[in-house]
Amino acid sequence: MRNSRKVSGLFSDNSKPMQVINLGEKNSIANQFVAELRNVQIQTDRQRFRANLEKLGSIMAYEISKTLAYQSQVIQTPLAQTQTNLLHTQPILITVLRAGLPYFQGFQNFFDSAPAGFIGAYRKEGAEIKINLEYLATPDLTGQTVLLIDPMLATGKSIIRAVQELERHGKPVHIHVAALIAAPEGIEYVQQNLKLPATIWTFAMDEKLDHRFYIVPGLGDAGDLSFGEKLL
Repeated sequence: MRNSRKVSGLFSDNSKPMQVINLGEKNSIANQFVAELRNVQIQTDRQRFRANLEKLGSIMAYEISKTLAYQSQVIQTPLAQTQTNLLHTQPILITVLRAGLPYFQGFQNFFDSAPAGFIGAYRKEGAEIKINLEYLATPDLTGQTVLLIDPMLATGKSIIRAVQELERHGKPVHIHVAALIAAPEGIEYVQQNLKLPATIWTFAMDEKLDHRFYIVPGLGDAGDLSFGEKLL
């Protein structure tokens, strides 16, 4: 039997392959904000860089909101009652520190009552990328829809490591991986290794990873561009 559910006209089918949605394929103002993030002459302005990340977070939150479950409710206005469809349950927002914070703020602007979680993870570079995860704070994820918010989907290993740790706090019903920019290698890795029902969202599918596992053309280090260079 297919694992599917229907709520207020919205249909979700978890038997389908993992969907990848590239919002940058259609013309919108989002593409301008992505271009400004990439532009070396503009990205030196940290405040503008963070603001563009936040704007893109809000845009993606809106797009993801279209796929969530809604229920009909009656609202009392000063003149009469009216019926409308409202969000059935707030998703849980989880971001990866520190690069994800400005991007995450855009999601909070839309899902302003949503519970939130935070992951402290970083990659140890070498011949092979290893992911160190040293901090995790989340609510109970059992049966919840999770938005996993990370600006860059490069190798995909940090996403898989994060999900493995998140499952200790309950099994979500669906995970939306919300990446600003993605590499094909990372998408393939997530598709092959993420066993939970999931959707990958991005604004740009870039060309490849280089020998250092950085996305090309990419935009550089989102954390450093947002907050300044860090000591290693």
